[in-house]
Amino acid sequence: LPIEVDVVGDGAEAIESAIRFSYNLILMDVQMPDLDGIAAAEEMASEQIAPVLLLTAYSQPELVERARETAAIVGYLVKPFRESDLAPAIEVALARHREFRTIQGELRDIHESLETRKVVERAKGLLMDAHGLKEAEAFRKIQKLSMNARKSMREVAEAILLTNEL
Repeated sequence: LPIEVDVVGDGAEAIESAIRFSYNLILMDVQMPDLDGIAAAEEMASEQIAPVLLLTAYSQPELVERARETAAIVGYLVKPFRESDLAPAIEVALARHREFRTIQGELRDIHESLETRKVVERAKGLLMDAHGLKEAEAFRKIQKLSMNARKSMREVAEAILLTNEL
C-alpha cells in the first residue's frame, strides 16, 4: 500500500485530514490538545471514516478501556516501541478492520433479508385472507409476480401492501 502522511496538531485536524485523504489506516497519539485521539477515533467510527491504530506513551487502564470501547480503534501500541513492532501492528490492525467491515456487511445483509421476509410474510397473509389462498399459493403468487415484473419479492410485497392500504 502506498503511504501518505499528514502531520496534524489535534484530533479535529486528524478527522479533517482523514476525510480529505481517505486513509486506509490512521496512526494517532492519544494525547492531543482539544480533542484527544480516542475522541477523534470515536468520531471517525461514527462517520465510518477510517480505522485508527493508537501509538501512545500512555497505558493507564482508563485510557485502554476507552480505546477498547471505540469501534474505530483497531490497535493500541505503547511507546517506546521498536520500528520492527510497527509493521506487524499495522498488518493486524488492517486485518481486524477488514474483518469488521465484512461482519458489518453480513449484518446489513441479514437485516435486509429479515426485513424482506417480514414484508413478504405480511403480503402473503394479506393474499391468503383476501383471496382464500393457502400459504404456498400466496408465496408462489408473489414469486410469480416478482419474476414477471422483474422486481424483487420485497418490491412486489410492498406494492401488495400499499394497494391494500388504498
